[in-house]
Amino acid sequence: QVQLVESGGGLVQAGGSLRLSCVASERIENRYVMAWFRQAPGNEREFVAAMARSEYSTDYIDSVRGRFTISRDNAKNTVYLQMTSLKPEDTAVYYCAAGSTYWGARQKYEYTYWGQGTQVSVSS
Repeated sequence: QVQLVESGGGLVQAGGSLRLSCVASERIENRYVMAWFRQAPGNEREFVAAMARSEYSTDYIDSVRGRFTISRDNAKNTVYLQMTSLKPEDTAVYYCAAGSTYWGARQKYEYTYWGQGTQVSVSS
């Protein structure tokens, strides 16, 4: 059972940047689709971005495309989410997820393993 630990959240002004990290307890390359989700107060947890298992295809929701970048360091079993041009509506708890699922999965039930979440707060 893979364990995921996120870090890198914090408070930033609108227009600023943050980089989130997610360290996995085992190898992720060729094994898991890795994704980031977020959940704002009173909202459902929503898909943000994903990276394919064995190559570097990426998938983003429209509201973050061009501002967020998901990447992976296989040697470190780590996935990153670089967030730039942050907006107040990006405020949420961000979760890392891993799943032995098909490429293109965007529903939270399609991912098996979850981190504890890291808070991102963007002030206006």
